[in-house]
Amino acid sequence: MAVIGLFYGSTDGATAHIAQQVAELFTQRGHTVELFDVAEFYPDAMEEFEYVILGIPTWDIGQLQADWEEVIDDLDELDLRHARIALFGLGDQAGYPLTFVDALAFLADRVEAQGARLVGRWPITGYNFERSWAVKDGDFIGLALDEINQPELTAPRLARWVEVVALEFGIE
Repeated sequence: MAVIGLFYGSTDGATAHIAQQVAELFTQRGHTVELFDVAEFYPDAMEEFEYVILGIPTWDIGQLQADWEEVIDDLDELDLRHARIALFGLGDQAGYPLTFVDALAFLADRVEAQGARLVGRWPITGYNFERSWAVKDGDFIGLALDEINQPELTAPRLARWVEVVALEFGIE
């Protein structure tokens, strides 16, 4: 089975909690997930994995989470041509409808520039926001979660997204 590197940044613990849930869902499918809090590990460990998941919350008005902000430039030094990368992001669509999960786009741009292939797009239906840089061709570039306004939708969204990502990673 596959070994997946899951890298996340979490200020208040919400993204760390989601990362744990994602890891559990992949483990239930027989895969191994290695968790990396970017506050404690350098992103260069991403180069060791063919399958990578990145988790990031969007702070304030479309800003990177502090730990990701510290290491974002390090992504420019990586060789990710071998990697398939899926992203999930947390945001507040009611409080910040013009910048909902924008931080996903910042990570996506950096890893794509290093040759990574993005997987795990997610439909925008069921959300109520005005604009997001994380929307490309009518879908989110990764899973968008809103633990503030739609926490009841997190578990079913995660379950479905993990199925999609596993198929697009080619490990199912």
